[in-house]
Amino acid sequence: MENQRTIAKSATLKGIGLHLGKMVTLTLLPAGPNSGVHFIRVDSEENIRIKASYSNIVSTKRSTNIEKDGYEIHTIEHLLSALHALKIHNVDVEIDGPECPIFDGSASAYFDAIKEAGVEEQESEIEYIYFNESFQFEDEETGSTYQYMPSDKLVLHSLLDFPGKTIGKQFAKLENFDGYQTEIAPARTFAFVKELELLQQAGLIKGGSIENAVVFAEKEYTAEALNNLAEKFKFRGEYLTEGQIINKGGLRFNNEPARHKLLDLLGDLYLAGGPIKGEIIATKPGHKSNVKFTEQLVKRYRSIKKLKGKPVYDENVEPILDVEGIKSLLPHRFPFLMVDKIIHLEKELVVGIKSVTVNEHFFLGHFPGNPVFPGVMQMEGLAQTGGILALSQVEEPEKWDTYFLKMDNVKFKHIVKPGDTLIYKMKLLTPIRRGIVHMQGTAYVGNKIVSEGELTARILKRD
Repeated sequence: MENQRTIAKSATLKGIGLHLGKMVTLTLLPAGPNSGVHFIRVDSEENIRIKASYSNIVSTKRSTNIEKDGYEIHTIEHLLSALHALKIHNVDVEIDGPECPIFDGSASAYFDAIKEAGVEEQESEIEYIYFNESFQFEDEETGSTYQYMPSDKLVLHSLLDFPGKTIGKQFAKLENFDGYQTEIAPARTFAFVKELELLQQAGLIKGGSIENAVVFAEKEYTAEALNNLAEKFKFRGEYLTEGQIINKGGLRFNNEPARHKLLDLLGDLYLAGGPIKGEIIATKPGHKSNVKFTEQLVKRYRSIKKLKGKPVYDENVEPILDVEGIKSLLPHRFPFLMVDKIIHLEKELVVGIKSVTVNEHFFLGHFPGNPVFPGVMQMEGLAQTGGILALSQVEEPEKWDTYFLKMDNVKFKHIVKPGDTLIYKMKLLTPIRRGIVHMQGTAYVGNKIVSEGELTARILKRD
């Protein structure tokens, strides 16, 4: 079992934002179990809290930006990347401005500050997002693709393919977090000279310089041309006078762009709300497609998680009760017996089966010509199944009846038609007291939950 973690003490960082160009102070604070990562705009009157979640994304143009009630936090991906790598699951991030500091364009400053603050283990267990099957996601808008493969840890690959030879084709891989500090965290964000004017016109890179980004030139510039560029875009720091990488000192790694894309991907994946296990090959990743992929991961996981409790129905296994056995317990007969078999029965759980045929009497008047199994009859089938569980716990069950008291939180999610096989699962929510039975009911067809709800009934002995 792995437990969640937070930071052991607070950590404060100050710096300028890349795109908005404002000086900000950012303080990381310990947070309670299961709280996740929240940004708090302390410059707002109400200290607006914004969860680091794909559902709060407001923009992914050259950075990952979240928003709530009109307050935004820009460029959160480098901080999230460091938190992900250091396995910090719960933290509050107080910030007095609209953008996280960019520092040198990498995640090193964040990583070092968090590591210095230390780690505190918490009592709650980590819930990983993972899958037992491979699948692929493609963002048709950007052309980015993501291949997921099962793994007992997170492994990331980034494949870049830029036109020309300035960056060209590059590859990077992160196999474990042990190498993150030296192999991924120092990789800086990057841009092309031809992009700078467009970014400037879009109101971005107001805090940009060659001190916080790698700038690639599509061609070699003369000293005079570079000086003109430096003046136009207000480069701070030293720059080369020739070559296709303007930053003095060149690259930190020969595949620095591909490594930085891994850094960004690790941060954007943390918008899932928790850590991920799996091997992911990202081809031409970017913030927009990263966020879309993260959303797909969460939705797919939630869907599968809901089905983790789905009973297994094997027609070759003899049922615990067939229809005649059920009739010996329930006072229901044609046309109102809504369960055909009981395949599982224990103290707190019962599973029943209903084979839906076109001969059901209600199809004559319920959506004639388009037979639909009524949702209320699904609830009745669940109630009858739950009645079997309740009656199995009293002496002389044939002398008792089960009466419906109420239904709560009922949801009908998918249409049930002739030919479908309904699996009814009823689970006790509280122990049976004074004949009151409170159960959670779920009806499945295939790999879908078709209806669910809380059902309460009372069992009474006949006079």
